[in-house]
Amino acid sequence: MLTKFETKSNRVKGLSFHSKRPWILASLHSGVIQLWDYRMGTLIDRFDEHDGPVRGVHFHVSQPLFVSGGDDYKIKVWNYKLHRCLFTLFGHLDYIRTVQFHHESPWIVSASDDQTIRIWNWQSRTLMSVLTGHNHYVMCALFHPKEDLVVSASLDQTVRVWDIGALRKKTSSPADDVLRLSQMNTDFFGGVDAVVKYVLEGHDRGVNWASFHPTLPLIVSGADDRQVKLWRMNDTKAWEVDTLRGHMNNVSCVFFHAKQDVIVSNSEDKSIRVWDATKRTGIQTFRREHDRFWILAAHPELNLLAAGHDSGMIVFKLERERPAFSVSVDSLYYVKDRFLRLYEFSTQKDTQVIPIRRPGSAALNQGPRTLSYSPTENAVLICSDVDGGSYELYIVPRDGIGRGDTVQDAKRGVGGSAVFVARNRFAVLEKSSNQVLVKNLKNEIVKKSVLPVAADAIFYAGTGNLLCRAEDRVVVFDLQQRLVLGELQTSFIRYVVWSNDMENVALLSKHTIIIASKKLEHRCTLHETIRVKSGAWDDNGVFMYTTLNHIKYCLPNGDNGIIRTLDVPVYITKVSQNIVFCLDRDGKNLAVTIDATEYMFKLSLLKKKFDQVMSMIRSSELCGQAMIAYLQQKGFPEVALHFVKDERTRFNLALESGNIQIAVASAKEIDKKDHWYRLGVEALRQGNAGIVEYAYQRTKNFERLSFLYLVTGYMDKLSKMLKIAEVKNDVMGQFHNALYLGDIRERIKILENAGHLPLAYVTASVHGLHEIAERLAADLGDNIPSLPEGKSHSLLIPPSPIMCGGDWPLLRVMKGIFDGGLDNVGRNAQEEDEEDADADWGEDLDIVDAENMQNEDIGMVLEDGEVHEENDEGGWDLEDLELPPELDTPKTSSHARSAVFIAPTPGIPVSQIWTQRSSLAAEHAAAGNFDTAMRLLSRQLGIRNFTPLKPLFLDLHIGSHTYLRALSSSPVISVAVERGWSESSTPNVRGPPVLVFKFSQLEEKLKAGYKATTAGKFSEALRIFLSILHTIPLIVVESRREVDEVKELIIIVKEYVLGLQMEVKRREVKDDPVRQQELAAYFTHCNLQMPHLRLALLNAMTVCFKARNHNTAANFARRLLETNPTNENQAKTARSVLQAAEKNLTDASQLNYDFRNPFVVCGATYIPIYRGQKDVSCPFCSSRFVPSQEGQLCTVCDLAVIGSDASGLLCSPSQVR
Repeated sequence: MLTKFETKSNRVKGLSFHSKRPWILASLHSGVIQLWDYRMGTLIDRFDEHDGPVRGVHFHVSQPLFVSGGDDYKIKVWNYKLHRCLFTLFGHLDYIRTVQFHHESPWIVSASDDQTIRIWNWQSRTLMSVLTGHNHYVMCALFHPKEDLVVSASLDQTVRVWDIGALRKKTSSPADDVLRLSQMNTDFFGGVDAVVKYVLEGHDRGVNWASFHPTLPLIVSGADDRQVKLWRMNDTKAWEVDTLRGHMNNVSCVFFHAKQDVIVSNSEDKSIRVWDATKRTGIQTFRREHDRFWILAAHPELNLLAAGHDSGMIVFKLERERPAFSVSVDSLYYVKDRFLRLYEFSTQKDTQVIPIRRPGSAALNQGPRTLSYSPTENAVLICSDVDGGSYELYIVPRDGIGRGDTVQDAKRGVGGSAVFVARNRFAVLEKSSNQVLVKNLKNEIVKKSVLPVAADAIFYAGTGNLLCRAEDRVVVFDLQQRLVLGELQTSFIRYVVWSNDMENVALLSKHTIIIASKKLEHRCTLHETIRVKSGAWDDNGVFMYTTLNHIKYCLPNGDNGIIRTLDVPVYITKVSQNIVFCLDRDGKNLAVTIDATEYMFKLSLLKKKFDQVMSMIRSSELCGQAMIAYLQQKGFPEVALHFVKDERTRFNLALESGNIQIAVASAKEIDKKDHWYRLGVEALRQGNAGIVEYAYQRTKNFERLSFLYLVTGYMDKLSKMLKIAEVKNDVMGQFHNALYLGDIRERIKILENAGHLPLAYVTASVHGLHEIAERLAADLGDNIPSLPEGKSHSLLIPPSPIMCGGDWPLLRVMKGIFDGGLDNVGRNAQEEDEEDADADWGEDLDIVDAENMQNEDIGMVLEDGEVHEENDEGGWDLEDLELPPELDTPKTSSHARSAVFIAPTPGIPVSQIWTQRSSLAAEHAAAGNFDTAMRLLSRQLGIRNFTPLKPLFLDLHIGSHTYLRALSSSPVISVAVERGWSESSTPNVRGPPVLVFKFSQLEEKLKAGYKATTAGKFSEALRIFLSILHTIPLIVVESRREVDEVKELIIIVKEYVLGLQMEVKRREVKDDPVRQQELAAYFTHCNLQMPHLRLALLNAMTVCFKARNHNTAANFARRLLETNPTNENQAKTARSVLQAAEKNLTDASQLNYDFRNPFVVCGATYIPIYRGQKDVSCPFCSSRFVPSQEGQLCTVCDLAVIGSDASGLLCSPSQVR
């Protein structure tokens, strides 16, 4: 049983499928009728005019009607398009059990607890016939699908078949009064228009349901005696054929399946049972936990059933309808009606190949489930669910195609799934042991491999590879090397579709499609509300797939769309150019022609094949809001511009793509203030001062206009703005313009006129206009403001412009593919004829005698200016733009169209190129990607403490860039400095970054460290050695030999750091002579240069001798003499100590030191770790520690975590190659 849809609701008493749409009606015990879309899983509508339970409901086969009957004795006919009840039929005197439309005539049959069956004419809305004869509740009454018969079932333990042939002759509205009277008598007493043909007696209890076979003269009935009975009838009589026993409670509903030779029944025992109609045996039983079943319904055309129970309903199928198929280049092998068939795509020829064994049991879902084909061996593997999962191997005879009539003896085996993995090898999944058995064509096991995940299915994934499906993931597994090549978390995958080149795979689950690479690197995920059924890749790398009602496409970046709608579900087998080959549920091959324009256009955009995009725009009818929105969303507004005729949309797209010319033209057409404002903002962003000025003039935005003149240096236009402000009586505007102009006298005049005499006086005094200041002082009298003492004043006078600013210079680049080539699309070509014109736009605000004009007249001045222009040269047109002659700006004419100014697209930053190409932490730090550098160091060397490395990171980053100062007003330009750059190198190829740390510098530091050690400056030496250790992770060398030298340097420096740390510690523990001796002794076991080892031995010998540990001191003396010291004083001291000690070879105190047993010193606790004892080491500096230090920070290098996993030092590109 394959459940397709399930609802939760009140008890469902009636069900009916729509014949064409994916709808089902459910009438509930609560009185509500629900209309569901079972494909989408949504409730479309609900109808609730009945009082009490609605037990019967039925869709009309062709009209937008359905009928319902309830416990309120009413039959209602509804129009679902109008969402209302059209009329109600009254006549029954008790609960109505079932209602049904006739398939041809305008009739409704109803069965009721008033012991009658009534037939109504729904067109004339009258009662046609009352069928009386039952003497208990009539539980069901149904028309025969072809003949004029009605079958009814009643609690009087009988099934009756009625002949209603006479009804066809009966008119629905008799004209004659006499006839009408006889009609009334008939209605009351029952007429001769419907007669009982047979009474079927055999049930021991009340019968709940009876129905006809769709084609044969059979009836099936179900009753409270828990039995299903089969009856046969001929022209004269009817008789019982067989009884089907198995239900444990009342049988509620039963019918013949239209597509399969089975009977389906359900019961109050909470089960649905499927019976073999020919063998009359039970095939399968489906049970629910707590819900009794009441009703069954079958779809009139599709292979769908529905069942209503106590808490809702289910829509289900008995068997899968997907044919098993396999595609191999030009061939399709598939199974249909127990035959293996071959379909050739090129010739569209379909041939029968060989018959296939029928499954032994009659159980459902035992047919072929998957098919795998090996083209070289011409072998076919067919898997099915027989025996819990099994396969059959057939060898297809090469010459026998088309003559397949004898059943081959196939090689069989048990397994979850079986697929070919090589020419003559196939893999079988053994679920019980979770392993794959690789077999040859003789069905012999060649190899066994345990799978890395608990797989429940396997799929082909290239030669020798399997794609294993677990519940929440899929894994690509290499059978040869037994390696996992890739893994991906997914929902439950049903089907796997590989692209033709095996580079991409589509993983199909019920509602999602995941596109991934061959190593299961995730590319994109698609979600569908309707079930996904199948898919195939086309030659361009586009994935086509079908849902229940659409063929759709998915581009490599995850964009998807609908190609066409489907009437019935199909399964795509192959896509070839614009033909989609598919199989339908009946196993028929279809070749569907599709329009690929939309997805090819999007694919060309995605792959930046702009020449194809151009030709498609010119030739095709691609347009509409969806395409414009798509182009905008994907960052191609300039392409969308050529589809659009609506001026507002054109304006928005032109602004988005920076096409000022089209934006100006559209703004003129629209002529709205906010559009001019937005045009001004965009023009300002592009530095197109002329159009900014034009836009501000159109909106009379004088404040912005004044400021624009200030920043571009047009002082003459500013003085005109001052006059305009004066005429408009705009005091603030006047003051601002005077301030911008640096006109002090004008400012004083404005302040004076506005009554701000103290401010006017201060302005005059500060700027040295003494005669005006004196005059104002006289006016002010005693209120003269005092100026602050001892402060120098700065004057508010803007600097004089040296030159006026025009439009910003733009880069001259090649015309873009979409510029010019499409300019005539959707627009009149005459706009192209741009002429040189005179448009010093400031002149339009000329005021002849502004001083003598009244305030109101300013509007007239502006409008007159504009009108004058329009009469002359066609208004404020973009074509009229020419900057003032003194700017000497190159003029753009219609001949210059070949090279349009377009800002180039930004390239990839060099720092990004560095990080993409490199696995070296130093180069990531130089690029400024500190986080990835830290991750690399953590992975390679186990480093967790980055505090000591922070200044080194910053030095690397700053050192790999140089900075240029272009103009005082522009930001500093950062330039990446590349290693090994020369003038002859290709400009497009980027080298690695220059690094400030070099290996040679470390060698110099090492010498300095040795020198400080010799001089006894231990703290300074320790600092030098630590700085070397901290720099090594950020060193990059070229050759493998240098890599070895770097690793050697780590060991040398580590020994010195450890030794010097112990020596510094020894000097701190003066009150513990035993510990002092131990640390001095351990120091002599560090791997030091010979001069330093002699000093360490001398030091240890001295300390021990003073503490009267003569035996230990003598050991150090011997070791010192063995080194043949060049310094005679050292040798002399050693010999003296040895002689004195040998007189008394004893130790005064016991030390934790055994010089005979080899050891290393723990870098944290400074105690010996003797050979054979467990220890842990630092992944970077390789210092050794006692096991208790695991997980702590290394005390020697102060960078890495002790005992952590690390891949090792990576300091050269040669290690990566």
